[in-house]
Amino acid sequence: MNDRMNSALRRMQALHRDGCVITTEAMVRRLLPKRHPNAHKGDFGRVLIVAGAVGYTGAPVLAANAALRSGAGLIFTGVPEAVYPIVAQKLDEPMVFPLVCDDAGRLDTRAIPELLRRLGQCDACLVGPGLGRSPAILDIVKAVLTHAACPVILDADGINCLEGHIDTLGQASCPVILTPHDGEFQRLGGDASPAQRYESAKALARAWGVTVLLKGHRTLIVSPEKSYLNTTGNPGMATGGSGDVLAGILLALLGQGAAPTEAAAAAAWIHGAVGDYCAETWGERGMTPTDMIANLHVVLQ
Repeated sequence: MNDRMNSALRRMQALHRDGCVITTEAMVRRLLPKRHPNAHKGDFGRVLIVAGAVGYTGAPVLAANAALRSGAGLIFTGVPEAVYPIVAQKLDEPMVFPLVCDDAGRLDTRAIPELLRRLGQCDACLVGPGLGRSPAILDIVKAVLTHAACPVILDADGINCLEGHIDTLGQASCPVILTPHDGEFQRLGGDASPAQRYESAKALARAWGVTVLLKGHRTLIVSPEKSYLNTTGNPGMATGGSGDVLAGILLALLGQGAAPTEAAAAAAWIHGAVGDYCAETWGERGMTPTDMIANLHVVLQ
């Protein structure tokens, strides 16, 4: 145990020497936009979520509700038409719209024109939670990256489809934020071993000009110019749906005008902080991603 703790301490010291900044609450507070008395919903971002498939109806719901609780002004959630009735019934405030899907209930390339029309009206976009894997998903990701004028988050299957197609990132016309866990990071060619994950994330960020939010114990946020280390969070967050919540928080911050790398660092801190609150309240075994969304106000107030 002591050897592992000492090794982790040495890695943190090395990160500090390399210029990696530990994210603090004060930094996050400075980033959160002021809400002026005469503001309207359009002032806090129009954001687009592309998510879901048959069997994965929770992902778009969690991401949309997390974005809502994090201050996004208008949330548009595009889902396969096969699951539209389910998702629409679960979401009251975010706006849900159906997209053409294949026989398996995954998005089809025929959905691209409608997606691009919606994308042109938005301030930030999230692609990937619960989409599943198919050649069409890669085509959709390529279309979004090459046409977007706003920041784009690739999460979950938005990342998985890049396995063997990492050069797709070189076609992006927009700021890109990747939010992989270790397994997804390895599919992109990254080394997720404790001793190498920071250098490997930095290499990926520099090679393709993206921001990498590498999830895990001590989440790393790395861009070609900056790097941050997050120290909030606990093992109770290691459950399905937690990543969708993080993606929704990040999307809301981008939509409200935060710069990509700083938004990623702040989102990781907020996500971990609300996770810590839920662990203290319900215990690490009993807390859920829905609890985290419901208590975002505790951290963001």
